[in-house]
Amino acid sequence: MPNFNKMFELDLEDIRLIETALRHAASSEREDGIDPKAAQSLLGRLHNQKIFYRPKSGVYISG
Repeated sequence: MPNFNKMFELDLEDIRLIETALRHAASSEREDGIDPKAAQSLLGRLHNQKIFYRPKSGVYISG
């Protein structure tokens, strides 16, 4: 029986495209079988896996 691939080679643009498609699927009631709650859940899991940069020393100013 084959195993699942656990290593993906996706760059930031790939992730951005996936997130945009999932947001579109979650925001509209579509007839293609995509559950909006499942799409929103997947978006949340993708967000939680991101590593956000914040300097350890000094004052952090966003923007």
